[in-house]
Amino acid sequence: MKISRKADYALRAVVFLSKQPDEKRSSINEIAESEEIPRDFLAKILKDLTRAQILRSYQGVRGGYRLAKDANKINMLEVIESMDGPIGVSQAMRDKADYAGMYPFWNQLQNDVMKSLASQSINDFGGTRKRGRSRSKAKK
Repeated sequence: MKISRKADYALRAVVFLSKQPDEKRSSINEIAESEEIPRDFLAKILKDLTRAQILRSYQGVRGGYRLAKDANKINMLEVIESMDGPIGVSQAMRDKADYAGMYPFWNQLQNDVMKSLASQSINDFGGTRKRGRSRSKAKK
């Protein structure tokens, strides 16, 4: 199994957004520059993340992107699968075939990988943003 560059960039963009103040909307240029992601490629990724309801996009002068839900409710598996589709650790898992009696091994490995990715929230990577709570209000 290999995580695609697209999924890697998506994870980096989502973690970046998780570190922004609650009401801040980050532009494509801001994210691309900070995370060293090609802008045109990032635009496609952000569109897919918005379609997957991981991000919310805003149009206009004050437009940009922000998380659609709390960072602790977004996990790595969700982000990766929104870019690459279902994860498969072996062709046997895709074919649902028991090549050389190895299906049980591949099935267990796949379950372990998916469980591990699902248990890692974006918050685990330094994000602290909670949708709907302003940090300035929380400090008062």
